[in-house]
Amino acid sequence: MKKLLLLALLQGSFLLTLSAQEPVNDSIIAVIKKHGMDKSKVMETASMITDMYGPRLTGSPMLDKATNWAVQQLKDWGYQNVHLDEWGPFGRGWELKHFEMSCEGPSYWPIIAYPKAWSPSTKGLVKGEVVYLNASTVEDLEKYKGKLKGKFVLIDTLRALKEWEEPLAKRLTPEELLEMANAAKPQAGGRRGNRNFPESGREFVKKMREMLYAEKPLATIDRSFKGDLGTVFVSGASAKDGSARDEGAEVLPQVTMSVEHYNRIFRLLAMGIPVTLSMEIQAEYTNKDGMEHNIVAEIPGTDLKDEVVMFGAHFDSWHTGTGATDNGAGSAVMLETARILLETIKETGIQPRRTLRIALWTGEEQGLLGSRSYVTNQVGLIDADGNLNKKGDYDKISAYYNLDNGTGKIRGVYLQGNDDASSIFRAWLDPFKDMGATTLTLQNTGGTDHLSFHAVGVPGFQFIQDGMSYWSRTHHSNMDNYDHFVEADLKQAATIVASFVWHTSQRDEKMPRRKMEERTAAQGN
Repeated sequence: MKKLLLLALLQGSFLLTLSAQEPVNDSIIAVIKKHGMDKSKVMETASMITDMYGPRLTGSPMLDKATNWAVQQLKDWGYQNVHLDEWGPFGRGWELKHFEMSCEGPSYWPIIAYPKAWSPSTKGLVKGEVVYLNASTVEDLEKYKGKLKGKFVLIDTLRALKEWEEPLAKRLTPEELLEMANAAKPQAGGRRGNRNFPESGREFVKKMREMLYAEKPLATIDRSFKGDLGTVFVSGASAKDGSARDEGAEVLPQVTMSVEHYNRIFRLLAMGIPVTLSMEIQAEYTNKDGMEHNIVAEIPGTDLKDEVVMFGAHFDSWHTGTGATDNGAGSAVMLETARILLETIKETGIQPRRTLRIALWTGEEQGLLGSRSYVTNQVGLIDADGNLNKKGDYDKISAYYNLDNGTGKIRGVYLQGNDDASSIFRAWLDPFKDMGATTLTLQNTGGTDHLSFHAVGVPGFQFIQDGMSYWSRTHHSNMDNYDHFVEADLKQAATIVASFVWHTSQRDEKMPRRKMEERTAAQGN
């Protein structure tokens, strides 16, 4: 432990020496802290985003309602150039009107389950027996031909559960933060699947899908690779061909079931006991023009008004919870940041030098679609030969700040390999060390909208956050609701982001930029 503390002290001393020349406006920070911590409105905003306007699936009518509310809120606060940034085509949207599912035999019990987004309606309440598709080769599939029509088909194996002996919600420890601070580069990671097929490549999955669509079962049923105690992690349905969002795409009803209920049915079938289910889905395909919108608003700058400091988060969510920690938290924090900045300007009379621009993105869950479109159209893009083609805003944007890792407090910043930003951020973090924000790392959290900017060489940063129960319980799940916000953490995050945005706007120079050959490919979170 003594060695750990010594390393931390040496690191801090070294970085403080580097940051000695970077200006920090303590009087502005005091005003920001007052409005961010003592006069916060972040929970009111968070409640509107989730309780009133959740969930916010891209393409859905509820997202449109949420977008209209956010636009009006920004206007009411006094933001200028408030507008919708259209992008697309995204494809058709989807809205769930009603869902129920229960076991009818060998005994009755209600089932915890959710249809995948873009699943079609059933023809009223449908009933049928359950079949486990026990196939791992194309030859195995032959056994089920002519036997699945009118049945519910289990796709996954049984998943054995282990009782939790560790807390679900966790904060980063000093040891973990030090390890992050000493890390060199982020490592690419994969995702675990549900089944290990000997022929688990695309060809087998394609053949299985073809067989299922030919058989036309009542629904396919899976359970996610994580989650228990009634928590269900759900995303989007797959189509026979192409995307389920494509107009006219053929999509089977697809359901994700809680693992406990899935396992119960699986065990009954393994004992040779027939199981009968009933289910009804009422859903509508929406958004006929296929176009979607980001939300953009500004506070104009002064002597450097043609340059821009951007901050934002993704506004869309999945459909089973209300999109609280993913990413109502980030959106509420960024809207609160916008409010704090206005209050700071009103109280101090000091205007930002650079224009401050908030952006709330949509389509993030399907692959950073909204932010990538914005960057492609207004900032820059990499062509097929790897060449950078700059657009009008490329040389104007100083930095983009993003928040999208749940409700946990900010502990520092992912530098994205941008060494030259280290001493600047060290100086800006120092006033918040008593709030737990001290760490800088070359690592990258990945998978969210800062990567759209980073990919073309514009400084895009995501803040390090305490994980809490984000990955274990709320991310993309039916438990992603307002009740899992941590108020103190959201206040802290908005206060720190507001200070970073303000200090970026007041620098004589724009934020330093990294070398383009270090860029990271964007992918969804």
